Amino acid sequence: MPAPAAPPTRDHPGLPAVRGRLPAVLLMTGSCLPVLGAVLLAPVLPRMQDHFEGVTGSAALVPLVLTVPALSLALLAPFAGVVVDRLGRKRLLVAATVLYALFGTVPLWLDSLHGILLSRVLVGVAEAAIMTACTTLIGDYYSGRVRDRYLALQTMCASASATLFFVLGGALGAAGWRAPFWLYAVGLLLAPVMARALPNPTTAGLGVSTDSGPGPRPFPVRRMAGLCLLTVFGAVVFYTVPVEMSYLLDDLDVDSTGVIGAVTAVASAATVLGSVVFTRLTGDPRRRLPVLLLPCAAGFLVMGVADGLPLLIAGAVLNCFGTGLLLPSLLTLAMSRLDYADRGRGIGLWTAAFFLGEFVCPLVLLGGKGALGSLASAVALLGFVTLTVSAVLLPLARRTAVPLPRQVPEQR
Repeated sequence: MPAPAAPPTRDHPGLPAVRGRLPAVLLMTGSCLPVLGAVLLAPVLPRMQDHFEGVTGSAALVPLVLTVPALSLALLAPFAGVVVDRLGRKRLLVAATVLYALFGTVPLWLDSLHGILLSRVLVGVAEAAIMTACTTLIGDYYSGRVRDRYLALQTMCASASATLFFVLGGALGAAGWRAPFWLYAVGLLLAPVMARALPNPTTAGLGVSTDSGPGPRPFPVRRMAGLCLLTVFGAVVFYTVPVEMSYLLDDLDVDSTGVIGAVTAVASAATVLGSVVFTRLTGDPRRRLPVLLLPCAAGFLVMGVADGLPLLIAGAVLNCFGTGLLLPSLLTLAMSRLDYADRGRGIGLWTAAFFLGEFVCPLVLLGGKGALGSLASAVALLGFVTLTVSAVLLPLARRTAVPLPRQVPEQR
């Protein structure tokens, strides 16, 4: 009688040798590339709108130049995950980084709004591959607490780079609406360094058995479905402050771009602080989730009743501190549920869920504003919904805790 199959092993002692910090730096930098696409062009959209004002439907099409890569990424990340598992993480990352640079710089020479939109869809395709491959490689290269710290660092880098890219986009936009597109060329600098410096993970190096028994090994759909649904909601919570803060400030008659930029920077700093605190947390990640939603909810409620700038800033800081804890918690929980053979597909699904949440975030708040009459009321309602989700998760977390992965010597 054949021996029973061994239980899944999610952390392996035979991880590939990752020497120095360059591989981690490259993966963090690669993870920031989709953020660049999300915020870089925001300051130049009015100039682009003026340039294409004679194009039919430009009022709706120009904003899509900013948002369509996120939708493309959300739709295609699961397929990128399949390719990651079959083609290889490193190979796909290098190729996608080159394509990111090529598609991203196309608008420098196009004068067709529809052509620019098509190039932005292709940028989203490349971003889906980059984000999925970078996150999967973090899971391949590192284990235990070190891996958790790098996943938190990924969140910190994304939050900090969002502010940086917004400032760079505004500065370059002074030279014309096309100028920020030059920053996409950074992919041509990163790709050869990635090809040379990143180790190529193999199942042999990870100590994973390739004998999965008779028939194809099924993907753990049930293990990921609920977490992906929660991640969509988590992304709505995460992006509410960055997306809606300028409108909330405008409702308080604050229209100074300097003040808006300063408030955005303070909120981003709170997200970074939350991610730093996350690296100090221990224990089962599922048990923490209901608690981590509480500062997010409290921040929304404070923002919803704020009648002045200080109270609005306090609510935003509280909320962003919570989201800095929440996002890496969701990601590390997803990673802990995936074996090496499933990691690309699983992270692809998680990435799709997160960017779907980013795309629907403004639509959710717009619907709430239409129903309640003001954006502040919609934000307060989101706070109550977040409290409800926390309350629902609390008994589930107590009853069905996720076993922690087997600890192994940390890769530094």
